[in-house]
Amino acid sequence: MTSALPNGLTDCLLWSEELGMGFHPRQPIDYSGPYFEKYQALDATPMGEALTRARVEMVARHCQSGVVDIGIGGGRFVLEADCWGYDVNAEAVAWLKSRNRYFDIYANATEAICCWDSLEHIPEPEKLLAQVGEWVFVSMPIYLSQWDCLRSKHYKPGEHLWYWTQSGLIAWFARQGFGCVEANEKESELGREGITSFAFRRYGDRP
Repeated sequence: MTSALPNGLTDCLLWSEELGMGFHPRQPIDYSGPYFEKYQALDATPMGEALTRARVEMVARHCQSGVVDIGIGGGRFVLEADCWGYDVNAEAVAWLKSRNRYFDIYANATEAICCWDSLEHIPEPEKLLAQVGEWVFVSMPIYLSQWDCLRSKHYKPGEHLWYWTQSGLIAWFARQGFGCVEANEKESELGREGITSFAFRRYGDRP
């Protein structure tokens, strides 16, 4: 995509007011190194405990089958939800495999996934959703506008590739065949500025 952009627009936020979403074409960051260790430390904090509890409870309100956690952070949700996980960090993958909890989402379809602070990192998220039969649970920063996005602490080119308004995200999921059945501000209430959580359910056949 970057190679097709006009000169001068290869390293900036590309925003569609019509779609309520933006994309930054900067090369994604390298997720190797101490990334997993950093999130294990965050998982061990009181905030990590509270966030994990809120996420487990949210999934349980809608889905009784197992889920796959996409981008596992420090792994706490995988343990407390007793589920599988997928990651691109080598240490996280090794941790999952050592517990027989690794699930290659791009090689195998599944009924439900969680994307806690991860969907916005994925270059081609529509390919991920094509692997899902019923449920997608998401938490991510939500923006009011392009201006709001550019001034936000969550504006992180190279790490966050995608940016959405709430209506833009719901419309984007609808184009992938999913309807929104819950949106809440629980993570913001726990102290995470600007984070909204969603439950999406597939309403059509999986491609």
